[in-house]
Amino acid sequence: MAALVAASLLALLGLPPVDLHGPLHRMGIMDPFCGGTRAARFLMVGDWASAWHYNPGIFALSAILGLGLVRWILGRVTGHWLHLVVGRKVVVFVALVGLVALEVNQQLKVDLLVQR
Repeated sequence: MAALVAASLLALLGLPPVDLHGPLHRMGIMDPFCGGTRAARFLMVGDWASAWHYNPGIFALSAILGLGLVRWILGRVTGHWLHLVVGRKVVVFVALVGLVALEVNQQLKVDLLVQR
């Protein structure tokens, strides 16, 4: 819910007026989440191409958060909670592969991501 509220505020009010980047960003070293704020804003205003351009990971994050919200709503309404059991090694492997791929993608977009 907090992520949905934050993304909605970004859509309504625009990007924060302060620079939230750390020193590595200023040196041209991007992290996998770089561009995520702008991508979340573009996703919320319906500009999916720009959201993908700034950080494609926003779609996976949105899908996970959306499924969690649907699970919570259905559980509260019906009293039956959906439980998905996935091995820890599978989750860690998929997360690491995804983060490495996203890191490579974001590092290839340094010129775009260092712009304000």
